[in-house]
Amino acid sequence: MIEKLLPPPIATAEAFEDRPLDEMFPEERAAVARAVPSRQREFGTVRACARAALATFGIPPAPLVPGADRAPRWPEGLVGAMTHCTGYRAAAVARSTDLRSVGLDAEPNEPVRDPGVLGLITLPEERAALPALQAAQPEIHWDRLIFSAKESVYKAWYPLTGRWLGFEDAVLTLDPTDASFTARLLVDGPEIGGVPLTVFHGGWLVADGLVVTAVTVER
Repeated sequence: MIEKLLPPPIATAEAFEDRPLDEMFPEERAAVARAVPSRQREFGTVRACARAALATFGIPPAPLVPGADRAPRWPEGLVGAMTHCTGYRAAAVARSTDLRSVGLDAEPNEPVRDPGVLGLITLPEERAALPALQAAQPEIHWDRLIFSAKESVYKAWYPLTGRWLGFEDAVLTLDPTDASFTARLLVDGPEIGGVPLTVFHGGWLVADGLVVTAVTVER
């Protein structure tokens, strides 16, 4: 599924069931030793997906443990992202000569039921666009898609800046005609090749009860 959203030269891998705990590297087990077994399995499975994607570039299997900031650490010369939600794990990897950064997120295709949460994750102009989007394609829960897209934006932003990006720090514009979106930054972004980055570009797909979004930052 994910390869439709992130085609080559990006390598992807996904899983709909968790792998056994004994397939994890000891370093990975140690990183989530205090977590409940279900969290340990999702942690291990998404890293198995990442290793499968890395194998495309000839990278041998090795533990993938988070850094002090809890962000994934990728082998030299590669960039990537991971995501997991109920019933789905996925990873995407690319050479740093092809992309500066990649963001990936998956969520259940379900509404954000708490109005307070919706107010936290969306800006007024984004909420204003929801009724028309929902009327045009009611099978998509657009509030959840906005949440997922902003998660993907953050995952692409953080490796470039090492800084937090709040839900209120970028405004999304969704284009249902080609399943794409833009995220216009409302804060200062990094420079890419000497040019300030002001907009992230991404896309989405909806299938199998999931909303999957992705963002790529070109070199």
